[in-house]
Amino acid sequence: GLGKTVQALALLVNRHCVDQAERPSLIVAPTSVAANWISEAARFAPSLRVASLGTTARKERATVAERLAGVDVAITTYAVLRLDEDEFAGLDWDCVIFDEAQFVKNHQSKGYRAARKLAARAKFALTGTPLENNLMEFWSILSLVTPGLLGPAQSFKAMYQAPIENGRNPEALARLRRRTRPIMLRRTKDEVIAELPGKVEQVIELPLTPQHKRVYELHLQRERQRILGLLEDFRENRISIFSSLTKLRQLSIDPSLVDPQAYSGIASAKLDFLIESLEEITAEGHRALVFSQFTSFLGKIREILELRGMRHLYLDGGTRQRGKLLEEFATGEIPVFLISLKAGGFGLNLTAADYVYLVDPWWNPAAESQAVDRAHRIGQTRGVMIYRLVSQGTIEEKVVQLGKRKAELFAQVMQGATSDATAIGADDIRRLLQS
Repeated sequence: GLGKTVQALALLVNRHCVDQAERPSLIVAPTSVAANWISEAARFAPSLRVASLGTTARKERATVAERLAGVDVAITTYAVLRLDEDEFAGLDWDCVIFDEAQFVKNHQSKGYRAARKLAARAKFALTGTPLENNLMEFWSILSLVTPGLLGPAQSFKAMYQAPIENGRNPEALARLRRRTRPIMLRRTKDEVIAELPGKVEQVIELPLTPQHKRVYELHLQRERQRILGLLEDFRENRISIFSSLTKLRQLSIDPSLVDPQAYSGIASAKLDFLIESLEEITAEGHRALVFSQFTSFLGKIREILELRGMRHLYLDGGTRQRGKLLEEFATGEIPVFLISLKAGGFGLNLTAADYVYLVDPWWNPAAESQAVDRAHRIGQTRGVMIYRLVSQGTIEEKVVQLGKRKAELFAQVMQGATSDATAIGADDIRRLLQS
């Protein structure tokens, strides 16, 4: 968000003014966010000489070092850093800032390896979600900025992850918080800006139509038996298990997402509710963000909005000219913005909207929270309504409960809460499939 960007720029200005640093600093950000750094640097830190390294050395036909001549701050993306890993690692940086650091939360990924190899006087990680699924993600991010603080990965698993996620050793949690508190600065929106308008969150439970319910129950019996058999070797069968779970989640929303031909005539309660609600609120002058993980469902929403003549914008991972769309929504009068959760859950400022619809619950409550924060953030002048749509009697209800447990894990580590929580595993999936 704007707040952390400006703070980071102030940090860089201070380092260059005070230390007279001869070495450039590096900011690494997702592709969708990197452009914001360029514009905000020009606005808030015009004294810095900034270079964008948004393409690889091979494509530019110039090395990273050659493009840094006379530069104070270089801005690149995680993708470019990964592809030009050796070039970036071969340079001495004054300061490295990892924005949206959850992009390198997997310590076994190539992106993490490239980030870990960077040499700098100081490193900082900026993220609203330092852990999303399990504590190893937290270790990964901290190991980039304070290598060695929490020991190697295997030791961390034994000393912290297992006892904390199992809820069996309160002292392990307390020890982890003591070790990490001095190097973390955590600010909530309530602490940053007291006058931020409130938000109201409401779960809308929608019963399936009789025909929809029959189709869902038929597939549930098949997939339940298949998944329970695969759980005997959870790690080996992980992809197949989650593929079946994804099928059940799609069936909970709209059967035609699984079989467009066989189930095209079955009504979707979510789709009917959403369209009716959008027509109602936009007629009153409100503007809405609609998030879904499934672009196929966003496509169906899009088709109906077009048929009814309702103006809208659409953004998913394949959308080009992303910045143009954001500006159009911010400055125009288009009332509805359809966004895939993965593509639009971070790096966007969409305070023109005061309604947010989360069409399908996600395993990860942190991702949902980031989506909500696209509208409920600094710059918002109106209260924000958040609707979470859940299909009654389906796996979605269990996903919501799983999300609550993950939220508790976050609270344990970041806020000192003491309730039990675990990351998703075989036992969680068995609970998802219980009648």
